[in-house]
Amino acid sequence: MKIIKHSEQVLKTALISKNTQLVKLYENLESSEKCLLNEAFQPNSVLFRPITLHSESDWISSHPEPTQDFEQFYNDPCRSRLTSQKNAIYVQPIGSFGDTKVSTEDYMKWLKDYCEAFYYGLSVKILEPIPVSHTGCGFRVNEYTCNLQIHAGDLLKYLKKKKPKEDAFCIVGITMIDLYPRESWNFVFGQASLTEGMGIFSFARYDSDFYSASYKGRLQSVKKLPSADYSIFDGYYTPAINSMLLLRSCKTLTHEIGHIFGLHHCQWLQCVMQGSNQLEESDRRPLDLCPICLRKLQSAVGFHIVERYQALLGWMEEDSSGIDAELGNEAKMGLLKPVEAFKECREWVLKCLDVLQK
Repeated sequence: MKIIKHSEQVLKTALISKNTQLVKLYENLESSEKCLLNEAFQPNSVLFRPITLHSESDWISSHPEPTQDFEQFYNDPCRSRLTSQKNAIYVQPIGSFGDTKVSTEDYMKWLKDYCEAFYYGLSVKILEPIPVSHTGCGFRVNEYTCNLQIHAGDLLKYLKKKKPKEDAFCIVGITMIDLYPRESWNFVFGQASLTEGMGIFSFARYDSDFYSASYKGRLQSVKKLPSADYSIFDGYYTPAINSMLLLRSCKTLTHEIGHIFGLHHCQWLQCVMQGSNQLEESDRRPLDLCPICLRKLQSAVGFHIVERYQALLGWMEEDSSGIDAELGNEAKMGLLKPVEAFKECREWVLKCLDVLQK
């Protein structure tokens, strides 16, 4: 196990910069915001901790990348920027997400509301779910896992046509079906075109049973499928929407949209923008941003940090008060948002708010 521990000065420079203009921008922040952000370079911070690598296969070890500090982010001429007209995040569901207890509509609303809290102040719009056949994408059965996969590049081409011209900052497709980028690759969690503000991401491998012999998405036949016959997707297995799957989905969606905003993989502190090679590593990432990435996002979106954390807390504490009073207890339970896996995240947000509201 290896700990990536930067010096206080390195972290301070990564957060604030030595550029006079950017230092002034930092000094103009609210004192409570600076108090929280300064936790980045406090050696014994209980809120933001160093990154721990568990093996050589972890992302940072196997994918060497240059770090990105706030100054580099702020001055990046290639990153996409919000405008008063282009400020909406669109999400296009592809295939089915519902199961016997949770409908696609419920799941999409949970993701939408979480994403609006994470990117506080922006509008997130869920498009009508479409079947795989509407995309015209290529597909195959994976020869190793025997599950269905759809072609990520084809889906990006479809999303490019679907991206609303009026107000879309970006459009992201999400699916419960596994993805592959080309025939020679086994799979890919997602793929994006940052310059065109598009991404496609799969939650299939976030099902706890995906890698087990009992995975219900395995097919009996691995023969080559007719390229235009999408009937194989009819009634294809959809995992139950439980609390852990919802947590993983929220992490992935906000991480990948973060890339479209221009945030690179984080190598400063534990952060949702850390890269990951496998599910175990992804699960070790926290749900939210480190102070350096938080400052990047704040500069891009323009929110007040305390209001953003309040919105995140509100999402985690949301109860069934909005559910029809005439429904029985059993029906209400089926509609409750499963937030048990967010307990640790909720406690962490409360600690951040305590610093902000002192």
